[in-house]
Amino acid sequence: MDLTPREIVKELDKYIIGQAEAKKAVAIALRNRYRRSRLSAELRDEITPKNIIMKGPTGVGKTEIARRLAKLVGAPFIKVEATKYTEVGYVGRDVESMIRDLVECSVRLVKEEQYAKVNHRAEQTAESRLVKIVAENRKSEKGEMPEDMFLADITEKYRKGYFDNETVEIEVNDSPKPMELVPGSGTEINIGSIFGDFLPKKKKRRRLPLKEARKMIVAEESDKLIDNDAVITEAVRRAEEEGIIFIDEIDKIAAKGQTGGADVSREGVQRDILPIVEGSTVMTKYGAVKTDFILFIAAGAFHVSKVSDLIPELQGRFPILVELNSLTKQDFVDILTTPRNAITLQYATLLGVDNVDLKFTDEAIEEIAAVAENMNAVSEDIGARRLHTVMERLLEEISFNAGSGEETSVTVDKKYVVEQLGEAEKQKDFKKFIL
Repeated sequence: MDLTPREIVKELDKYIIGQAEAKKAVAIALRNRYRRSRLSAELRDEITPKNIIMKGPTGVGKTEIARRLAKLVGAPFIKVEATKYTEVGYVGRDVESMIRDLVECSVRLVKEEQYAKVNHRAEQTAESRLVKIVAENRKSEKGEMPEDMFLADITEKYRKGYFDNETVEIEVNDSPKPMELVPGSGTEINIGSIFGDFLPKKKKRRRLPLKEARKMIVAEESDKLIDNDAVITEAVRRAEEEGIIFIDEIDKIAAKGQTGGADVSREGVQRDILPIVEGSTVMTKYGAVKTDFILFIAAGAFHVSKVSDLIPELQGRFPILVELNSLTKQDFVDILTTPRNAITLQYATLLGVDNVDLKFTDEAIEEIAAVAENMNAVSEDIGARRLHTVMERLLEEISFNAGSGEETSVTVDKKYVVEQLGEAEKQKDFKKFIL
């Protein structure tokens, strides 16, 4: 998708409030990928992505910006925690596993695209098989009706979902799950495939609702219709050229100017991450994967440590530093009302299931935003996540009393917000707002 940086920011604005600098940085990084793809092969190999470090408190949108960015262009995307990795020689996840996870994500993306292309044919095959099974089960209802008319009648009812909950017995491939040779290594072995095609595939019979049986048959038939080798080739290419890896909590592996103790391990993880970010080749079960052109976005609060505490070589591989700001009262107001998935809309939709028509006045929104800002200022600043805590407290009684079946209309105004949350502010009892 060849969106301009302005168009990318406009799309991100639908879900993330504020943080213009961070949005601008990731939009340019994404556009540069498109620009690079239009160059000659010789020049293309010389241009590497400009990786980004996002610095800012928790809950202000760092992860969400990266996730929405990847979703926008359908790129393979994974989020990893820097604290999960250990230095070589210690027990734990090795840094190369992030590349293996990215390739798995890429394979899944490409497979879903291929499945969508062959879905119609797979559905037809599933229909043909299941109609015969249902017709066999209902042979007693046929009477004097000709075979073709009986099958036509069963097919029509099948398409209308008439038999969805009926139990049928189907035969499916019995595929043993692959086992990891070493936990966390990504190296797997499938006992069933050791002998290749010398032995016929094992089948097993299963009894399940027709709706579930249809899904299983469609998946099995789709697998037969797609070229797995082509899927893997395309998935590896996408992971290499379009992959995005979001490394969260990178500040937790930054040494704070001390030596010895845990800081040695922290520096070790940084040194292990360095070749992955610089560009190296990682072996996966789908073959060798080059990391030279993967876009890395790192993020951290950097409350205790600083970006300059990272080893210089790693800092050099993240040339773009953007700072995300703490959220203001106006930001909270916008978060409550503007995005497509606004929190007020989420709660209104949830309570709508129990026939509660929930509405918020503008004054109530302002008061909720003021309370959230105050809580973040007085206790830990957890960004937009504070709104979930405040909203749960605010709507506790409404949620508890909903579900009687009667249609009710509830309007949350400023008075109601003050009644539910004002007392806590007066007493400075913020414990109930701390996660």
